[in-house]
Amino acid sequence: MELGTVRNERLTATNGVVLIVLLLIEGVTILFLRPLLPVHIFVGMLLIPPVVLKLATTGYRMLRYYTGHAAYVDRGPPHILMRALAPLLVVATVSLLSTGVGLLVLGPHSGHGIVLGLHKLSFIVFLAVASVHVLAYLPRVPRLVLARAGAARRLLALVGASIAAGVVLAGATYSLAGPWLHHHEPDGDDHAAAQTLLS
Repeated sequence: MELGTVRNERLTATNGVVLIVLLLIEGVTILFLRPLLPVHIFVGMLLIPPVVLKLATTGYRMLRYYTGHAAYVDRGPPHILMRALAPLLVVATVSLLSTGVGLLVLGPHSGHGIVLGLHKLSFIVFLAVASVHVLAYLPRVPRLVLARAGAARRLLALVGASIAAGVVLAGATYSLAGPWLHHHEPDGDDHAAAQTLLS
C-alpha cells in the first residue's frame, strides 16, 4: 500500500473526529437554541475550514481513484451506498453552511424566509445522510487515528491548522451575530422571523 493512501485515510479520519465533536456541540445548541445561539453561530463558522479540509481529502481520494492511480485503485472504491450518498452529503453540507452564513449576513431584520427554509431543509437532509456516513465509517476510525506513522505530526498539524483557521474565521465574523443576539424583543414580522429561527 502506498504511504500516500494511508496518509489520506488517516488525515480524513482524524479530521472526521474533530468534525464529529464540533457537530455534536452544534447539535446540543440546536436543542437549546435561544440561550445557546452565540455558541451555535460561533461553532457554525468554526466548522467551515475543517469541512473544507474533509471535502479536500475525500475529493482527492476520489480523483486519484477515478483517474486510475494504482494505489488508490488497489484500495478499491467506497461501499456502493456511500458512493450513492456522497453527492447528497456534499450538497447538503455546502447548503447548510452557506445558508447559515447567509442568515448571519442578512440579519433578523431582512426578508430571509427562503434562506431560512433552505437552512432547515439542508439540516434535515444533512442529519439523515451524515448519520449513515458516520455509522458506516466509525468502526475503522480508532485504528486509523491511533495508528503510528511517521507523518502523524504533519497530519495533526493540518487538522490543527484547520481548527485554528476556524477559530479565526468565527472570531472575525462574530460581530455579524450582534443583530441576532440583541434581537430579544422583536415586533411584527421580525418577531415571527425570530421565532421561526429559534424554534
